[in-house]
Amino acid sequence: MTEPVVRVEGVGRDYGRGSRLVRALHDVSFTVAPGELVAIRGRSGAGKTTLLNIVGGLDRPSTGRVFVAGHEITAAGERTLVELRRSVIGFVFQSFGLLPILSAAENVGVPLRLSRVDPAERERRVALLLELVGLGGHAAQRPYELSGGQQQRVAVARALANNPRLLIADEPTGQLDSETGRSIMDLLRAVVRDRGMTALVATHDATLLDVADRVITLRDGRVVADERAVSA
Repeated sequence: MTEPVVRVEGVGRDYGRGSRLVRALHDVSFTVAPGELVAIRGRSGAGKTTLLNIVGGLDRPSTGRVFVAGHEITAAGERTLVELRRSVIGFVFQSFGLLPILSAAENVGVPLRLSRVDPAERERRVALLLELVGLGGHAAQRPYELSGGQQQRVAVARALANNPRLLIADEPTGQLDSETGRSIMDLLRAVVRDRGMTALVATHDATLLDVADRVITLRDGRVVADERAVSA
């Protein structure tokens, strides 16, 4: 069998202690196969962001283990985690996270600069990525000159800069209208299919779930359903 890109084993996450203890995740387990787009659904406070942060190495669980592309994220030191986030995991956030003083092309190129990619190769790759997300003609524009949907497309291009094996998107359509949000989800679906990537996408919008291969439902920090999407 093909090794899963993501393996989550009995993950729990507690905050506080005693009477102030909050259990954000309870014994969460699942795997994600290569090439799958898995949607994590649930209401606000269900644990979606906490789970994605743990899978991405931005937070550590109180219990359990997480493996990404064969690396045990939960046992890795900070230096290893930084390298994994640069080369194995790409992130797309609800808030876009673009640097306002940089152009679209410069924002996409930031991960390549950190990886010390040759300038000529960096420019070539940035141009290709902007074309991929439909923004080839907007390379010189800064975030404030772009619509919300265009900013999120720049964020997707930036997340793809180092060809990650896993793309993590936390409510990527949360600040967008329904039509624009649908276009972003369709873009993520196309990227996963065309580039052979794997993706975990958190969303509370039920109308976007048919883009996924599988849907994992969280309620009060627990997995209450894990099923194939209707369109899968």
